[in-house]
Amino acid sequence: MEIAPEQEAQIVRKAQMGDHAALSQLVSLYTNRIYRLALRLTGSEQDAEDVLQETFLIMIKKIKQFQMKSSFYTWLYRIAVNVGLRHLKTKPFKYQHVSIDDPDIERVSSMEAQEWPAIDYDHISRKKFRKKLDSAIEQLPEMYRTVFILRDLHELSTEDTAKILNITPSNTKIRLMRARNFLKDHLEDLVKAEAII
Repeated sequence: MEIAPEQEAQIVRKAQMGDHAALSQLVSLYTNRIYRLALRLTGSEQDAEDVLQETFLIMIKKIKQFQMKSSFYTWLYRIAVNVGLRHLKTKPFKYQHVSIDDPDIERVSSMEAQEWPAIDYDHISRKKFRKKLDSAIEQLPEMYRTVFILRDLHELSTEDTAKILNITPSNTKIRLMRARNFLKDHLEDLVKAEAII
């Protein structure tokens, strides 16, 4: 449920003054979005629930420190991303990560993201494609996965994503391009295989 920025600011101010109903309202407003973010980051419902709970505990504890310089969801997403990434670091690696190190800015400025293959969904199982996409996203190194999740799955702006991750908008764009190219390469095999059938 979306609310106007002025209305959200009013709820936040009340919550900062200790209004329990306002705190509950903020939790209610953002539970679904934070849970989906946490689920994408961790790949586990149990871990996502842990991240969700810890995110809101930190929000309640630190809400008085929020200075209204950015939108509240940007501040809350930053908390959730940090909690999610910290949570991931406590888990053993499940995948062999392919090295796709950030190229330097000068080289990337002239590069474009590869074209996504044309997908004929009449010939491809949506369930199989979704499963392959989820698997490919989980194989992304976390620095690329987080940008992809925030930009392409949660549809945040480049600027908001950069603020949440505390990186520059240029770095955000580079990481997103690398993530998309990595995913494109992994999904192309499925598209070709299914198109033959």
